[in-house]
Amino acid sequence: MRAEVTGVLYLLGAALCWSTGGLLIKLINLDPIGLAGARSAIAGVLIWVYSRKLRPTMTRELLLGAIAYAGTVILFVVATKTTTAANAILLQYTAPIWVALLSPWLLKESITGIDWLAVLVTFAGVGIFFLGELTVTATTGNLLAVASGIFFALCILTLRKGRNGSAIHMVLFGNVITALLCGPFLFGDSLHANDVLPLVLLGVGQLGLGYILFTKGIAHVSAMEGVLIPVLEPILNPVWVILFVGETPSAHAVVGGVIVLAAVTGRAAFKARYTETRTSRRTE
Repeated sequence: MRAEVTGVLYLLGAALCWSTGGLLIKLINLDPIGLAGARSAIAGVLIWVYSRKLRPTMTRELLLGAIAYAGTVILFVVATKTTTAANAILLQYTAPIWVALLSPWLLKESITGIDWLAVLVTFAGVGIFFLGELTVTATTGNLLAVASGIFFALCILTLRKGRNGSAIHMVLFGNVITALLCGPFLFGDSLHANDVLPLVLLGVGQLGLGYILFTKGIAHVSAMEGVLIPVLEPILNPVWVILFVGETPSAHAVVGGVIVLAAVTGRAAFKARYTETRTSRRTE
């Protein structure tokens, strides 16, 4: 019981760290691609220090997962700079739906009725996002956020397919790839004094510490808790931006976001409960 409580606290800490991403990205006046590289470089150092005693098993799936992770974090930063923070995080949160759609081809796993229902409801929510964004810039940002969700789904799928990989090593290698690809975009861009603290917090706290806490916590909680606690991230992310930057999401984004969160968490909670029920019956 004590281990489970500790796991819940780790996950709460991870969700809180991740939720600061939108605010910190908005506060930093750097090229978004260069910013993604700087954030990953800082996070990569922290994660390397944390995981240096572990011995990763390099597999094709782990490498592909790291590449997909790099795509996830790059697209998320650019999307957050291009559209509202609420749109960026909520549209990225469609990742479990893409997992459901891609699983039959990549993992040979069938799609259930609850999966199809969640897919339809999620797409309805995503459609509402785009109804409220009529400018080219905002629409581009929303598309990048959706793409970020697809890349994140590929991270999940490659890890599940590989089985031998470690999530923390995928994150480490993904940050290295991001830093190498995006770092050159910082040349010619000036880092102002006001950008230093948010950038350090973004790399150390939001990305690096967030993933360390998540990997430590997920091993000690139930499937249901592992699904529901991280939902705090897309809820809190736009709240911090509203409070400190004054960026308010549109009515369409609020409605679409509620629909997406309901579909994704409802599907995940149903599957987690179903898995726990089957497991408990086998042990009786």
